[in-house]
This record gives sequence, C-alpha cells and structure tokens, in this order.
Amino acid sequence: MQLIKNYIAGELKEPLKKQYLDNIEPATGQVYSQIPNSTSEDLEMAVEAAQKVQPAWAALSLEKRAEILMKVADAIDDHSNQLAKAEAIDNGKPFSLAKTVDIYRASANIRFFAQAITQFSSESHAMSDEAINYTLRDPIGVVGCISPWNLPLYLFTWKIAPALASGNAVIAKPSEVTPMTAFLFSKICIEAGLPAGVLNILHGDGPSIGDPLTTHPKIKAISFTGGTSTGAHISKVTAGMFKKLSLELGGKNPTLVFADCDFENTVNSVVRSAFANQGQICLCGSRIYIERPIYEKFKQAFVQKVQALNIGDPLDEDTEHGALVSKPHMEKVLSYIALAKKEGGTVLTGGKQISLEGRCENGYFVEPTVIEGLDNDCRTNQEEIFGPVCTIMPFDSDKEAVELANGTQYGLASSVWTNDLKRAHRVAKQIEAGIVWINCWLLRDLRTPFGGVKNSGVGREGGLEALRFFTEAKNVCIKYN
Repeated sequence: MQLIKNYIAGELKEPLKKQYLDNIEPATGQVYSQIPNSTSEDLEMAVEAAQKVQPAWAALSLEKRAEILMKVADAIDDHSNQLAKAEAIDNGKPFSLAKTVDIYRASANIRFFAQAITQFSSESHAMSDEAINYTLRDPIGVVGCISPWNLPLYLFTWKIAPALASGNAVIAKPSEVTPMTAFLFSKICIEAGLPAGVLNILHGDGPSIGDPLTTHPKIKAISFTGGTSTGAHISKVTAGMFKKLSLELGGKNPTLVFADCDFENTVNSVVRSAFANQGQICLCGSRIYIERPIYEKFKQAFVQKVQALNIGDPLDEDTEHGALVSKPHMEKVLSYIALAKKEGGTVLTGGKQISLEGRCENGYFVEPTVIEGLDNDCRTNQEEIFGPVCTIMPFDSDKEAVELANGTQYGLASSVWTNDLKRAHRVAKQIEAGIVWINCWLLRDLRTPFGGVKNSGVGREGGLEALRFFTEAKNVCIKYN
C-alpha cells in the first residue's frame, strides 16, 4: 500500500492531521494507495514556503528560470514509462494513450512555457515629443492551481508551467481521484533541482483543502479546471476578494458532419472525438449532428467502428477503451443511459457495464454507447455526462446545424466536417464556442488561446494568454522634459 505525500518547501511530507483517503484503481475496483486529506494547517505551511522563496524566484533571469524548467521537462521524459503506467493504473485510461498523449504533453507544456517566457515582450507607447509609456509584466506572487482527474499530469503541468515561468510561486491541488502522477512529479521536481518552495503540491478533497486554497487571502489568483458547478462555487466564495480567476469548465460539444465530408476519415475521427479516454475529455464531441443525405450511411459505419473498439485492461498495449475513473462516476454515466431510454432514445450500441475476466473483473468498465432518436432539448443532450456516451441526430440545412450546435448552455469546443471552404468559415464564425476544429479534432498548437464561452468558463489559457493571466500589467510613464 503506497503512501502518497504532500510536497511542501521542497520536501515530501505527511499531512499534519494524519488524515488519508483511499485511492482506488478503476480497472480493478481495489484500493492500492492512500492520499493525504490535507487541511488549512498544511496550506499555511505551503503558503509560508511559497512567500519566502517567490521574490528570489522572480528575480532570477528569464534564461535561468527557463533552464531549471527544462530540466524538469527532461526528467519527465526520462520517467515517461513509469509515469504512463502510473496514469493508466490511477485513471483507468489505456497505457498507450497515457504514453502518447498525457505524458508527452506534460513535458511539452513545460518546455513550451520555459521557452515562451524568454520571448514574452512588453509594449511601449510614445506621446509625440512629450513622454513615452512602457508596460511591465510582473508576477502576481503566490497563485493557486487546481487540476482535474481526466488528464491528470497533462492538465496539472498546463497550469503550473506558465505560473512558474512567469515568476510566481504555486500552491497546486491535483484531483484526489487521480493523485499519483502529481506525487511522482513531486519527486521529479526534487531530482531536477527545482528550488524548494517554488512549487507546493497539496493533496485532498474539495472541502478539506480545495476551499481553503481558493479563499486564502495570500493566494492572489486561482486557475481551475473542472465542473461548471464547482467553478460557480469558486466564483461565489471568492467574490469580493479581488482574486484573478481563470475557470475552464464543462462542455457538451457538438460535432457537425456535412454530406460533402471526407467520409472515411470523418467516421474514424468522430469515433475518436466521441470516445477517446472513455469520453472523459472536456473536448469530446458528445452531440453528433449528421446531414440527412448521409445520415443512414454514416450511422451504420460509425456504429461498426464503435463496436470494433478494443475494451480491456488499461495496462494491455492493444487496449483502446479502458475503465471509467471511479465507481460513482460509472454509476452517473449508467444513470444517464437509463435516462436517455426514458426520454425516448434508442441505444444503437453499448449501454451496459462490462465485467472483464481476470484482474479487471470488478473494474468500472462501460461499453461505448451510441443513442439516437432524442430531441435536442432533452436532458441527455443538455447535461454534461463526461463518459462514453454520444447521441446522433440528422439535420437538413446549415442554419439548422448551427442552431442545434448552439442549443445548450455550454460553449467549449466543436468540430465541423466539410470540404466546402466557404461553409467552414461561415459555420465557424456562427458557432458559439471557444474552439472550432475544421476536419480535425484535438489538434492543439500551444500558442493558441484555450477556453470556452457561456457556462464553459471564464478567461483563456495557453500561449500568451496564460502568461498574461499569471502576471500583472504595470504602466510606466516617463516625461522627456
């Protein structure tokens, strides 16, 4: 039974109150490690350490900070197999996905922001012959980063990398559902020589450590990724505290398939966009709208591809579809499938929990599920399920497709599949979402802004947007005479 520890002031430490949570392997349903359930007392230690070291960290040259962060990225690469296996065990995702996506991106995130900070330029504004203004970007100080369970190390580093690169000290809380790679990352930071106290990692649940972290008066900014209801709670409890907030929240993303698409490529890509990581990616396309002339053909080909997905032990190299992250989450997903049937939907494939043979016989596996025959306004099409469940529906015109796509409270991401360039530009402009992919999905350039509209969040991450969030602008005006 492995004992996970907090990372405070450069050391691995047990929680002061010695309170722990069980950490369960989703593929087996068995407890395999213990997680600190940290409290405000642990937080005070972390904040003190962060405040002590932050001025010296900010005073380092950009090149020196970048050099240290690059060593951290190198260490991730050195431990990539260990990290990928840990992610597969802790999260239930296929090892192959963890290796090629999660761990690769964790390293890439740190490399990108280590280099980006050295290119982060300021502005100047001349006032004729009277004065000149220039802008400084100063680190905020101590900031909080809260990451989700679906892409644990990937999204953990996505937040802490720009915060650290900008000269801040970070108090980070990984999800208590998937804490293992953040714990291993603590060891990597020690190995790579990250200065003690620059990054502090506190494990635990929302009430015990999440709430104290978000409301601590010395933590001046919060970057959060997770559910919309939790984001609303953070916004409410921090109101009046004048913290900077970046909230990347839920999604109910539309996929628009037009009759002139590249058919085979689109079918394959839409299967991936619906069911990658068991549908547990905020960017997954769970509402699939297909132009009527190809609806029946597409439906048949799509269902066949879904049925061919290899469901198995996440540690097997050929597994394409692993376990859901927890028993409560599995039960939530299954309840939505039952709801869809009550709402008049027809399950074309999937819809059931799976019991595998061997070590995974008690795991949290659910078949990839495709449902048709539902209205766009039903709960199944309006609420975020965040699992291997998608719905399909025909449409008859570009106008109807856009109306269907925009017909939810969410606006995170979308994808459009067409060979008509004019339509692609027109529809992309009309869709209410922070991201529109044309003939692709999850193709990410780290320089671009990332985030949603409506109930999918506030603010943007990625590229210069992240560096701007983790710094404060200061205008300096110098009069010539």
